[in-house]
Amino acid sequence: MDLTKSLGLQTSNNKLKAGEEKKRLQLYINLKLHSSGLPACEAQDCDNDFFSIADDLLQSYREKSRLLSQYLCPVDQRIQNFLDDYLSDSGSEQHPVLPSNTLILDRHGVARELSLPAESDYFESEFVKSYRVSQGVLHNTSRDRRTTAGSFHIAEGGLPVPGDKKAVPKIAYANLLCAALNPPEDLLTLPFTSQQKQQAHSFVSILLRPIVCPAIPAKDITVAEAEKTMEIRFFAPGALTSNLDFVESIFGNAGNPSLAENDAGLDIEHWTGHTGCVILAPHLIRTTKKELGLPHIDEASERQKTAGMCWENEAELYN
Repeated sequence: MDLTKSLGLQTSNNKLKAGEEKKRLQLYINLKLHSSGLPACEAQDCDNDFFSIADDLLQSYREKSRLLSQYLCPVDQRIQNFLDDYLSDSGSEQHPVLPSNTLILDRHGVARELSLPAESDYFESEFVKSYRVSQGVLHNTSRDRRTTAGSFHIAEGGLPVPGDKKAVPKIAYANLLCAALNPPEDLLTLPFTSQQKQQAHSFVSILLRPIVCPAIPAKDITVAEAEKTMEIRFFAPGALTSNLDFVESIFGNAGNPSLAENDAGLDIEHWTGHTGCVILAPHLIRTTKKELGLPHIDEASERQKTAGMCWENEAELYN
């Protein structure tokens, strides 16, 4: 067999494997959508016989999930406990609560498959355009900052805020967080079902365990040290699933955060004790300074005036 035929056969086998993997991922996604009570893919190649057989099991799972609708997995509960304590004196009438019923992307590759329609290679929303290409996927955001100048907004109430950063009053942070956790319905649309009549709307989330301290092997008299990681929970409205595909491709997937085996709090040897939380909320560009609780310019401090943490016109947007 000459080299040209060999390469052709290898390419054909790779395409076949990719097609089989895509089918398995789509079946897994449909199973997650069904078990969450969300509309699944209506494509003809989906295994409807499987779901008709598993219907009773899925209904039982949905009912148990409903009864546990207020339950947060361990990492989310750690974040929520911090927010409850930190914002107890914010003065805001709103109380931010992390979403408890998200579509958890607990397997590598699910985010990428979810970020495009099941039967198409293109998805477009107000904030992102996604394409399926021969090398994988391409996600183009509508806004892509190449600088961090003026973009660090730090909520007050913790360590002193450096002079070159924008200090955000705690009440404004609480209101921003509430707005972030309540996006418009179109932003919750899952690209996977975006081209069918019955579309699924949901938050998506992922657990990351990026390495902070690499493992140090024992040499001579040096004592070996285990690898250390932190934990990060990433939440995004369904239409921005592509962002989770991006971070997963860099940091990997730490699995289902509801399982004890993935609870960093039980992994004292490898957890640094640090927990992070990222919430994507591009719709916040429409919020005004007044509705966030920022003071009028006549009542603002000099630092607030310099940082723009006040308003003169009621229609002034926050950022």
